[in-house]
Amino acid sequence: MPNINLLLVDDHQVVRTGLRMLLEGQPDMKIVGEADSGLQALEKAKELLPNVIVMDLTLPDISGIEATKLIKAELPDIAVVALTIHEDEQYFFEMLQAGASGYVPKRAAPEDLITSIRAAFAGEIYIYPSLAKALVADFLGRPSHENEKASLDGLTTREQEVLSLLADGLSNDEIGESLNISKHTVARHRENLMRKLELHSRSELVKYAIRKGLIAP
Repeated sequence: MPNINLLLVDDHQVVRTGLRMLLEGQPDMKIVGEADSGLQALEKAKELLPNVIVMDLTLPDISGIEATKLIKAELPDIAVVALTIHEDEQYFFEMLQAGASGYVPKRAAPEDLITSIRAAFAGEIYIYPSLAKALVADFLGRPSHENEKASLDGLTTREQEVLSLLADGLSNDEIGESLNISKHTVARHRENLMRKLELHSRSELVKYAIRKGLIAP
């Protein structure tokens, strides 16, 4: 029985048709509506109350970033996943700040979009791997004078490694295998990491660098 209701937002009918064919083939997904502009997306969101909106960034009236801001302001429980040709960090960070739960380039494999939708529905954040790695690399690789802020959080080298792998979406088991430590040790590092950074879920990891001012869009 489908339990993820989707709204598709793209100004190209052929794109929406392709997305409908792909996503309605998933047993847990249902398309409840489509929109071809940002303002129409807002109206459809209020009318249909989807669980997840798949949002293009380039729209004929307002941008997908502005549409996301408006939707999240009025309907904060609706998750938004960006599906776009834009892979510039500027768009990426602005969309995260607008409240998006996922960012997927249109060149990505269909499985990436499907994974991002399920993650958003579950309250997690999904970012295409190349962009996630860029964000974490930026966070961990700031010059020393800027790293004074990061040093206040007291992260150990191992905790930074765990942070990087968590942001890549790896499970405790996968992180343990990658670092050659037990999953129980990973869990302990994760608990320490969350406590030091005052985070409560993986979905907040990506927002951490922005919230702390370590990354400026």
